Amino acid sequence: MYYSILELIAILFCVVLVRFYWFRTRFFLHVFQQVGYKQNEYWSWLRDNWEKKVIPADLSIFNIVLVLVVVGLEFINVDITNSSTAVILFTISIFWFGTIKKYKSEKVKKPLVFTSRMKRLTIPVALIALFIPSFFTYWAYTGLIPFIWSTSPMYDPGLLSYDVILLVFGWVFGALLIPFLIFFGSSITKPIERNIQEGFKEQARKKLASMPHLKVIAITGSYGKTSTKFMVKDLLKERYSVCFTPGSYNTPMGICKVINNDLQSHHQILILEMGARYKGNIQELCDIAQPDISIVTNVGVAHLETFGSQDVIALEKGKLVDNLTSGGVAVLNGDDPRVSKMGEERTHISRILVGLKNGTILGGDISYDTTGSTFDVSFGGDAFTFNTRLLGAHNVQNMLLAIGVAHHLGIRPKTMAIAAKNIEPIEHRLELKQQGNLTIIDDAFNSNPVGAKNAVEMLGQFKSGNRIIITPGMVELGDIEYEENKEFGKAIAKAELDLIILVGKERAKPIQDGIKEVAESTQNVNVVNSLFEANDLVKEYAKPGDIILYENDLPDVYNE
Repeated sequence: MYYSILELIAILFCVVLVRFYWFRTRFFLHVFQQVGYKQNEYWSWLRDNWEKKVIPADLSIFNIVLVLVVVGLEFINVDITNSSTAVILFTISIFWFGTIKKYKSEKVKKPLVFTSRMKRLTIPVALIALFIPSFFTYWAYTGLIPFIWSTSPMYDPGLLSYDVILLVFGWVFGALLIPFLIFFGSSITKPIERNIQEGFKEQARKKLASMPHLKVIAITGSYGKTSTKFMVKDLLKERYSVCFTPGSYNTPMGICKVINNDLQSHHQILILEMGARYKGNIQELCDIAQPDISIVTNVGVAHLETFGSQDVIALEKGKLVDNLTSGGVAVLNGDDPRVSKMGEERTHISRILVGLKNGTILGGDISYDTTGSTFDVSFGGDAFTFNTRLLGAHNVQNMLLAIGVAHHLGIRPKTMAIAAKNIEPIEHRLELKQQGNLTIIDDAFNSNPVGAKNAVEMLGQFKSGNRIIITPGMVELGDIEYEENKEFGKAIAKAELDLIILVGKERAKPIQDGIKEVAESTQNVNVVNSLFEANDLVKEYAKPGDIILYENDLPDVYNE
């Protein structure tokens, strides 16, 4: 009976470990999805979370316990039976691996989505993950190494029907390898994904070729692409039938999805947002849809970590202008020295420069209130006043780019002004909204040094209620990330806010350093581990009439 119970406990051990495998595998698949299925960024995340998630203390300590059982007791000359070993290891492991709290978060901002691509990836990862413990389980029960000829068992299990050391070691060893199996799975499915993507690209190219009347407007830049895209759409829809990519669809597959599924024969304008994290991204997108009108918002430090320098970023963004054919039009930010030079050598294209300081279309006299912004636009000698619900000087700059496109396509300034007044704030981009008795400035999407500073200065101008900021700072700025976040901290201190909530103890350090350099006191500075903790703190502090700025909201992979 005793040994029958140990057989049942061995089965229970395997069931507990299967459950543990599933949640650990699911967790790392989620991380891989959040970093865009990119192996290099996934590896970077693994390095940054090596001790917390990849090789956590529980797995490391358990292996040490296993070594002590196998070697230590032998070394100190203590005789322990196989059944006693089984009781010790199974008891420890069932309690140890029975909890999956580390890999099962009840609150996530962007949950794992089992898209077709994720399903294709999960299959090989799951098969490889289960193969390892299955290998050792077979070996533990038969004494035979699978696929290798052996005439006799290689162990003496005593009265047990399995080798408990091999069984436990195999399952724990397999659990350790799970994060790295994502690499194998993605490598196996990579050719499949490439073929599927090429099929979508070819379908999109053929559809565009069948619509010669269509004008393609493409937008790129370090910041402001999505905002500018919606502004262009809202101004042009007054006269034209417009198709556009929703949200932040700025990847090859995002663009192909819109072209293949949403673009119809009656559309006259196609507006595409084109993003770039690596050299060659813009050319890949232009190979799908060659632009007739190219818009470049700016060259900043976004994705500096992957590009290396702003000059390299400028060369990549400039590819959008390079891909214009004869007769094409480039609408450029005249206030950005790198952008304003794009296409200067191209004599067969037209260039329209817009800006708050430089350009043929100029904006100025900006003022703000709780309803939005008011500014003037000069078209040569004529000036017109525009009102918009959007906040921020950088949004005025984006609007000028949209105005430049609309002006080129024959939209009258008065018509543009009416359309601008009706433009809805874009979600999570200095979006002004009410939440009960609180005023929320939602600037949670992809913060950058210029936009973050503008947002903090704007918050500081509010005079009614307490002014609260919640921010984790900025990422993907390469070697200048510490300095830029420190400067951000200085801007926060200068705004003299009432409550500062920083998300992430490690991420908060440069911001705190900047605040300390300027502020006389840091008693109003609080550091939490996640956005959810930040929201709980606000609930305790905020009163009716307070203003809360959410500046940047990093994915779950950045939570500490």
